[in-house]
Amino acid sequence: MLTIGVLASGKGSNLQAIADYIKTEKLSVKVGAVLTDNPESSALAIAEKEGIDHLCIPEAEHKTFLSSATEKKYVETLKKCNVELVCMAGFMRVLKKDFMEEFPGKIINIHPSLLPAFQGLAAWEQALRYGVQFTGCTTHFVECGVDTGPVILQAVVPVLKEDTAETLHRRIQEKEHVIYPLTVRLIAEGRISLSGRRVYINN
Repeated sequence: MLTIGVLASGKGSNLQAIADYIKTEKLSVKVGAVLTDNPESSALAIAEKEGIDHLCIPEAEHKTFLSSATEKKYVETLKKCNVELVCMAGFMRVLKKDFMEEFPGKIINIHPSLLPAFQGLAAWEQALRYGVQFTGCTTHFVECGVDTGPVILQAVVPVLKEDTAETLHRRIQEKEHVIYPLTVRLIAEGRISLSGRRVYINN
């Protein structure tokens, strides 16, 4: 059984989607820990409801990344819970090299655009400003750059004439809740292989 750890800062909707998918599809996957930097994150309530070990480890020193001391607490907690795959789900901190070296090739993220387009914050707003006809979401492996890791799965979302930032974001999230649990499944089943930057999905 694959044990995953979920890092979240906000509403935790992808955490809920993953937890629901594991139960519905009877996957050999366990959410071993949910960690957040935000004491107000709804991910904590979701974890409580689902019976998942959870903890808030705040970061007061920096806004966009974790201090070395805080990062060490995250790693120690994940290791204590026997986490094998780290799933970033709206975690608003950039992980540094030391963290990634503790979980080499075992950290994934979901981003609300068709990477490499619109990296960084509020990607749906970037898409609207740019005037693209299509955007979407991407699961990818995490590396030291921001939203630069090898792409695993993508889902396309058309940008409608009447779209606002809120309506477009909502429709992107609907697709996120499909491809993120599927990505976890593919990894748990050993169907993902990586050659250079190219990800292959094996039958």
